[in-house]
Amino acid sequence: MITFYTIGFTKKSAEHFFNLIRDNGVKQLIDVRISNSSQLAGFAKGKDLEFFTNEICHIPYQHIVDFAPTKELLDQWHKQEVTWPEYVAIYTKILNDREIIKKYGTKPFEGACFLCSEDSPEQCHRRLLAEYLQKHSKEKIQIIHLI
Repeated sequence: MITFYTIGFTKKSAEHFFNLIRDNGVKQLIDVRISNSSQLAGFAKGKDLEFFTNEICHIPYQHIVDFAPTKELLDQWHKQEVTWPEYVAIYTKILNDREIIKKYGTKPFEGACFLCSEDSPEQCHRRLLAEYLQKHSKEKIQIIHLI
């Protein structure tokens, strides 16, 4: 069985965020945001995450833009130009078009935690990504949302 974790950094202190990752035995942090350098990201800027995950959790950090939605889709979502079901359908098509399973598979992400900014997974692409990989994998996959 493969385990995937998901986490968002919004509304979390750095202490709570890194404790969740470390205490759950996460093996790698995979950033699935389009951009990992926003000034609004606080401790969750890419270069900082790379340092903190290594120093605090002793795990690698990776930014995989292929797992992110397009900027256009995110803009449409934030402007409420698409509904959540439409967002899900468009994002799923993006993952299909990028041939995510063929390109990456699922085994390399055993114990990985998919990171984005949303504080909860309900309306977040990190959950959709994990579920997409779960659905298309030959392996049995368990998903745990770190909140």
